[in-house]
Amino acid sequence: MKFILQDKVVLGVSGCNFGAPYRYNRKGWDRIQLLNREQGDFIWHPVCPEVAAGLGVPRDPIRLSGGNGHDVWAGKARVLNRRGQDVTDAVKQACLQSLEILRSAGAVGYVFMEGSPTCGVYRTSLKNQRLGHPPGVLGALLLEEGFFLIPAIDLESPLRWWDWRRRLHAFVWVGRQEVTSKQELYNLWYTVKFLCQELDEPAARQIGKDLAALPKGFFPGHSEELKMQIQAILRQPSKVSRIKQRLWKSYVYYRRHTLGDDAFVLPPETPRNMTQITHELMNMERKAFEEGQFFSSAPILYRDEQRVRKMMNESPDAP
Repeated sequence: MKFILQDKVVLGVSGCNFGAPYRYNRKGWDRIQLLNREQGDFIWHPVCPEVAAGLGVPRDPIRLSGGNGHDVWAGKARVLNRRGQDVTDAVKQACLQSLEILRSAGAVGYVFMEGSPTCGVYRTSLKNQRLGHPPGVLGALLLEEGFFLIPAIDLESPLRWWDWRRRLHAFVWVGRQEVTSKQELYNLWYTVKFLCQELDEPAARQIGKDLAALPKGFFPGHSEELKMQIQAILRQPSKVSRIKQRLWKSYVYYRRHTLGDDAFVLPPETPRNMTQITHELMNMERKAFEEGQFFSSAPILYRDEQRVRKMMNESPDAP
């Protein structure tokens, strides 16, 4: 039970990816609906800084000039539209308003539009071959605030979404833990250690060394620092090759120790597409959950009250 989130995670999302035609050219997508039934496992809060800035739809596209979003906040760069007009102040104010909306809503993450000079994080231009000046103006604020950031395009990939979802739930769980002893500190780390090792083995190894070297006694600052280090690892983008490698390692372990010989995961050399790999991962995750086993590749799961009751074989009237 302690590895289950029962309340829905709150996520912000760029409005142009929530079905609103908010882009400069009146286009948009509803990428959230690609999650099908799973979209109901989250509470969504769409925002669009460029519309909130009064730039209108349609509008002249904007760009960062003289630096990135961090530089804009430092007064070293500007935001210009296609005609060279300076819209920096309006965009900055709208980004602050968007951040306040997300804070008020209790959002812990944000599904962003990559390539946007406002929402972009790793790219702020419309051409894939050009990085522009990342991060964008809002993207810079969200990075500094420690938001869990998910590229909207990754919602189109079942495998990448599975990867982001498992790390998001771990990210939220870590942030909520109240650690009052050194043993609880060790337990927290062990819960997410294998996932962190998959994402950044050198950083995870260093955390293990730092924990082993802690002096006697417990200091609250140790837990806050550890939680920040873990969340920084969980926010990092991953790679498909790593996800596939973890799939096979996890399956070999659980087949040997807990799950028996159920052949719901194909050998790594068997050709199959990303959808099939995701299906195998979800089957393994579900199998471990149903049998009450700890699944290190996705250690924290979201299950609503009905599914938790079913797992515990309780009736609706059970205390």
